[in-house]
Amino acid sequence: MKFRHIKDIDGFFEAVGSCKGRVELVTDEGDRLNLKSKLTQYLAMAKVFTHGNEIPEMDVVASEKEDMERLLEFVMMG
Repeated sequence: MKFRHIKDIDGFFEAVGSCKGRVELVTDEGDRLNLKSKLTQYLAMAKVFTHGNEIPEMDVVASEKEDMERLLEFVMMG
């Protein structure tokens, strides 16, 4: 699922950290990177430095349905 205009980046990564299953960032090349990894989070943060104070777009896959629901709720409610 594509998430757009993530402004509360720390909160988003906290929500990712609270997920029970795997949460992956899908790159433009189709690679899947573990979004719970600090290294992957730093890669996502690189977009922040080129696009202001938000991540403009991020394609995320969660292995557990409730994890995706948790992330959706965070993005929708803040």
